Amino acid sequence: MKKLIQSICAAALLAGVAATEAGTITAKGSDTLVILAQKWAEVYMARNPDTTIQVTGGGSGTGFAALQNKTTDLANASRQIKAKEKIACIKAFRKAPTEYKVALDGLSVYINAANGVEALTLAQLDGIFTGKITDWSQVGGKAGRITVYSRENSSGTYEFFKKNVLKGKDFFARAQTMPGTAAVLQAVGKDPSGIGYGGAAYGAGAKAILVKKDADSPAVAPTEENVISGNYPIWRYLYVYVNPALDKGELGDYLKWIRSSEGQKIVKNVGYYPLPKTLQLSSR
Repeated sequence: MKKLIQSICAAALLAGVAATEAGTITAKGSDTLVILAQKWAEVYMARNPDTTIQVTGGGSGTGFAALQNKTTDLANASRQIKAKEKIACIKAFRKAPTEYKVALDGLSVYINAANGVEALTLAQLDGIFTGKITDWSQVGGKAGRITVYSRENSSGTYEFFKKNVLKGKDFFARAQTMPGTAAVLQAVGKDPSGIGYGGAAYGAGAKAILVKKDADSPAVAPTEENVISGNYPIWRYLYVYVNPALDKGELGDYLKWIRSSEGQKIVKNVGYYPLPKTLQLSSR
């Protein structure tokens, strides 16, 4: 009997099955997705009382590391998986993880509510977050030093912003690194000179500025309509990644539910934007 149990356990590990208790789903990763993932879990557990869903943050990179180490069932991410992370997962469970798009986000740039600046171009954002622009008077505001708030480098939002707004350049060396999007917003909300960035659902206490692709383009707000149309220039998908061997049964049902019309209503209620109908349910 002992040998039989050992054989079963070994086979499960080779298949890439996470060592989680029956009825328990773990999700780890993006801080951007935490509030949405927690709400999904709350609603789903209310409908399925035999299921427990545990959600933790730490950043997209942390989620991918946990996925390849088989210490989480789901990796929540605000960016796509990197090639080296995918390779690590293939080494761990012999297959690339399955990627699901689960929501849309208008990545927003936040300033203090008392700041009179209403819009910035992508070039101005580049200048501010790389330290080339250091005073609000340089972008049409009142004279005063700009305080830059950013995320830690394990954050998918940090990496997305660096790639898509800064075009790969380093953030300003004096940028204050914050442990999560909520912390960025809290800091900006208290600092009249502050500027930061984060998901669209984190706007309480600060002001999301309008963004212009260039000086001659219209200023656009990160609304659902503008994100879906692509008019807002800093939009992205939010993702969940899973070991394909686990994408069945209870876990598979949960992944289908978060992409269903019911799960996508929660996306909108939280403050992000639902997937296009073509990506809901079984689409990936």
